[in-house]
Amino acid sequence: MKHQSQKKTALSFAVSLMIVVGLFAVSVIKTNAYNSTRHRASFAGEALFTAEDQKTEALSVKAVPRSSTWTKIYDPENIGLTDFNIQAYTYDFTFSNNTADEIRDFSFTLRFNREVFLMSAWNGSLEVHQKIADGEIVSTVPDLREFVPGDHALRTVVVDGETLIAMQAGDYFIYTPSASMNAMEMPIKPNEGTTPGFIVYVAIGENIDDSALELEYTFHRLLTGEPLFWIALGGLAVWLIALIIFSITSAQIRKYNARHERDNEIINESIETFTSFIDAKDPYTNGHSKRVAQYTRLIAQKMGYEGEALDRIYYTALLHDCGKIGVPDSILGKPGGLTEEEYEIIKSHTVRGGEILHHFKSLEHVEDGARYHHERYDGKGYPEGLAGEKIPLIARMICVADSFDTMNTCRAYKEKFSKEYILNEIETNKGRQFDPQIADIMLRLLRDGEIQFDV
Repeated sequence: MKHQSQKKTALSFAVSLMIVVGLFAVSVIKTNAYNSTRHRASFAGEALFTAEDQKTEALSVKAVPRSSTWTKIYDPENIGLTDFNIQAYTYDFTFSNNTADEIRDFSFTLRFNREVFLMSAWNGSLEVHQKIADGEIVSTVPDLREFVPGDHALRTVVVDGETLIAMQAGDYFIYTPSASMNAMEMPIKPNEGTTPGFIVYVAIGENIDDSALELEYTFHRLLTGEPLFWIALGGLAVWLIALIIFSITSAQIRKYNARHERDNEIINESIETFTSFIDAKDPYTNGHSKRVAQYTRLIAQKMGYEGEALDRIYYTALLHDCGKIGVPDSILGKPGGLTEEEYEIIKSHTVRGGEILHHFKSLEHVEDGARYHHERYDGKGYPEGLAGEKIPLIARMICVADSFDTMNTCRAYKEKFSKEYILNEIETNKGRQFDPQIADIMLRLLRDGEIQFDV
């Protein structure tokens, strides 16, 4: 039973640890899956060109133009225009990370719905896409502030000596933020932001508020940012605390059990020494007390007793004849029949035993075994003539075990009986001398060979 309990405990610890490890594994998988997912969002019109930061998105954006101060004359047909017809706007695009996670691999696409001219952009690179009749021109400009027209096959115009990139309706650029120490546009820390910008020229009276912006980004969540990680960590802490408590408790229990076993050995040796004095008074009953105790313990086991309760039953049975210490040797060893007076003296050993053991408080109800083991189930026994269930259970167990040992061994006044005779006597006396249930258990123990006949 103890071994099974230890196996169950070990299994419980193993299963709970596997669950905790599983939670850790799931948290790692979830974090990796979250970090590898590419997120996209689109903004246009009022959702983009506003001074208010839209906190409803994980990565929100607002585009605020500064006042226009520069104007130029754009005369692609060289018809001699004299009035300024294009003006410059500086746009600051503020991207806000509204999460507790870092944002990485961030880029955005800005698509124009009218003709514009790119003058400058900072701090990242631009991948410019211009439509042509048979497809598109694509070129990456690492830094538009250092744009060299001859290095790129892009459509450009020169206005007042300044080279501008001409973008038509449907053209777009992809902006990749700079991660350099000077710019630090990427990654975007939790609850922080970055503000890339650019300068464009548009026709006077127009703006780029009808442009559309598309975001693409990934998160970088630390494992500690995954709620399941903390659940697993809490589970591991509980598991470790439980393991420490269990280890300490187990060590204490082992110490207690070792001390308990030593105490039991001392008690057992003391009681066996005492009972050997009793058995020594009659050589014919030598070992009787120990055998009766062993038989009684086997009966009790079949009745479901275990552990300390079984030990108490064994010790109680071991002491059942302690009252014989006061019976004269001449009577105990008398080979012939006893006189009525001598028989009464023999019978008195039950009361004497009960009185001797009355103050033995270490074994609960130990005196019952000595006082009542000669009571009969039909009420015709001694010393009090108790019947049935009024006889203490331990005494009813000892009664069967004691009677069997008496029949199974030689005495001064008789020879031992045969196996058939003993079985028949126990069977016949069920409900008379013996408790029927206990008698049946004894018969089963004898027939199964768990209790041996003396041969």
